[in-house]
Amino acid sequence: MATNQRITFGGFQVNRGMLTAGAALTGLGAVVGLTGAVLVCAALANAGRGWVQSLETPPGELAQRTLQQARAASAAGLEAWRTSVN
Repeated sequence: MATNQRITFGGFQVNRGMLTAGAALTGLGAVVGLTGAVLVCAALANAGRGWVQSLETPPGELAQRTLQQARAASAAGLEAWRTSVN
């Protein structure tokens, strides 16, 4: 068996060994890249979780308070508009 086997596609000759090695290295690189991306996401998630826990007011409570303020301002604006029209 020859180590430099060539595959022919309509006159186009491909070195089978180089093709296999290239595909294997590409797959390995994809796995390493994916592992790195997972590690980055995990580090960012942990940092975000720590930051949220260090806040004085939880984000949910802050959002609820802001929504109540917006509703009150909207109601006040509507009431002022109704009284100025009449």
